[in-house]
Amino acid sequence: MGRVVRLPGGGLAKGLAVTLRTMTRRSITRQYPEVQPDLPPRSRGVIALFEENCTVCMLCARECPDWCIYIDSHKETLPAEGSGRARTRNVLDRFAIDFALCMYCGICIEVCPFDALFWSPEFEYAEYDIAELTHEKDRLREWMWTVPPPQPPDPSAEPPKELSTAEKAAARATRPPPGAGA
Repeated sequence: MGRVVRLPGGGLAKGLAVTLRTMTRRSITRQYPEVQPDLPPRSRGVIALFEENCTVCMLCARECPDWCIYIDSHKETLPAEGSGRARTRNVLDRFAIDFALCMYCGICIEVCPFDALFWSPEFEYAEYDIAELTHEKDRLREWMWTVPPPQPPDPSAEPPKELSTAEKAAARATRPPPGAGA
């Protein structure tokens, strides 16, 4: 087998060649504070809370791998109309997310059965003090209005299985039972 001879400084010469090639290209710089970046349509920025949909089921806090969601609530009794039984419901007192701990995995948003949590494209929420990265429900609610609307379904995609199952059940309900009629 033949021996490969390497010249001393060959790697340095290759590195300098790459540097010279890059220096001759025009740089593409965005003037960030004045010109906002073009973000992808479904980019992850910060988690927004739609407080009216939250039932304090605690699924988001239980499933969070970083335990960065803090929820406090109390039970409230609603009087019944007429002779019915009084109902109790949970009332949200505190909903906070510690973004210093959050790893932006989105598990809390996926497990929320009542669509109370959403991704907002806002990304400018840096703080000088790490203790201020724990955002309470008021601040999370402010970001709710920056959440983009859901994208319309793809017209070439097949319909959801739930829709076709419901249509079959409705067709069966309107069909007369066998042996009836005629």
